[in-house]
Parts: sequence; C-alpha cells; structure tokens
Amino acid sequence: MAGSTTAERGERQQESSGPPPARRVTPPRLRTIIILAVALVFLGSGTFGALYGSDWFRVEGVTVSGTRVLTPAQVREAADVPVGDPLISVDTDAIEARLRRKLPRIDVVDVVRSWPHGIRLKVTERTPVLLVQKGGNFVEVDDGGVRFATVSEAPKGVPALELTLSQPGSRAASLRRFGESRLVREAVRVAGALPAAVAHRTQAVKVLSYDDISLELRDGRTVAWGSGEKGATKARTLTALMKAAPAARHFDVSVPTAPASSGS
Repeated sequence: MAGSTTAERGERQQESSGPPPARRVTPPRLRTIIILAVALVFLGSGTFGALYGSDWFRVEGVTVSGTRVLTPAQVREAADVPVGDPLISVDTDAIEARLRRKLPRIDVVDVVRSWPHGIRLKVTERTPVLLVQKGGNFVEVDDGGVRFATVSEAPKGVPALELTLSQPGSRAASLRRFGESRLVREAVRVAGALPAAVAHRTQAVKVLSYDDISLELRDGRTVAWGSGEKGATKARTLTALMKAAPAARHFDVSVPTAPASSGS
C-alpha cells in the first residue's frame, strides 16, 4: 500500500495538535488600580481647592429679579449674601430662610449660584386677595390666608373685608361656633375664588355668618355668595349670570345650581 502523502501527514498533525490555545487576558493589577484611584482623588481635591481658594470663583455681585412691590435693594439687603466668600461655600438654603423670615411678602425664592462669581435671587411675591383694615392701615392677605404685609394705602383692585358679627341670633351663633379667625379664612376663600374680572370690581367682601357671605361691587351691585364652599362652580355661574343679565343689580349664586338675578 502506498504511503501517505505529505499533505495528508500535515492534516493528521494539525488534527492531533488541536486549535491553538486562546490568549489569556490578564486583569489590571491591584497596584495599577490603586494608583489610578489615588490620582483621581488628587485631581478632585485640586478641583475643589481651585473652586474654594481661587479669586476667580468668589462672590462679587448679587442680581435680583421678579420683584413688584419690593425693590431689588430690599431683597439684597435681606438676603445678606457673603460677598467675597468662595462661591462654592455659599449656603443657599440659609439665604432663602433669611429672605422668607425678613420679607414675608416673598412667597417663593430661588437662590442660584451664577458661575463664576455671582448669586441670582429670583423672587415671587404674594398677591393680596383681601384687605383687613387695622386702624388707619390695611393688612394684605393672600389666597392662602397669610397676612403678609401692612400698608398705609389700600392697593387698587383688592376688596376689603367687612365683618358684621355683633348681631344677635344666627350671626352670634355662627361666631361662637366657628370663631372669627375661621370666618376670616372663609372670606379669604371666597375672595380667592372670584373671577378676575369680578375681583377687580369688588369693593368689599361682607361676612354676616359662615354661610352668609356677600360681595359689594364698586358700581353698587351686590352678589349673594353664601359659604366658601363650591367656589369654582359659583365663580363660573356668576360669570355666566352677569353675561345673561348685564342690567341686573343683584346676583345670587349661593346655590349655584339655581342662580338668580334681580333689579335693573
């Protein structure tokens, strides 16, 4: 029998030897990992040090936006931002707390670092929906019932609160049951629910009892509102009623499902 050829011998040798072993992937050595970690720590420390100690990142100015009644100077003074300190070290929460404590007129404030060397104060002031007369001054009350400022002149378009609670009978009972503070909150609730067009024309919100609150408009028309409940429904009903009966002098939405108007 003839011997195998050179090609056949090569194939048998390849089959017997098998495929070449795969190269082992050696994981990074522990020492390399430690070196990289230490390098990152130093880099981070250097960045923090640059932010903390460099004159390029210190507070140089404070900008204020959003004021209506307050002035930017009043806000800056109350904020007491530490000008000259590193910007990264400024306690923005403390600034916000100072502003809320010193200026109750502020409802919302955002204290923002403005890199590289500023602080931005964006304020939203409270909006009065009712005025409570106190001597010769007026206390402004927002729709949350917060009495936030006392002013010498009544702001235009804000109704005054009139409490008539010294009467006998049901009014006295209402006062005993709910207390004056609760009745004032109900008046605030009504004022906050008024349609904008009506609110600007309302001269007074009169409280006779918990469920007997009425409006006196600047043109002499009146609105029986009832209690502070279902305010949004009453507001929509009043708007529709005033459009349907523009010459009426009295409107009643105390029961919004059965509104009424009268007079001409």
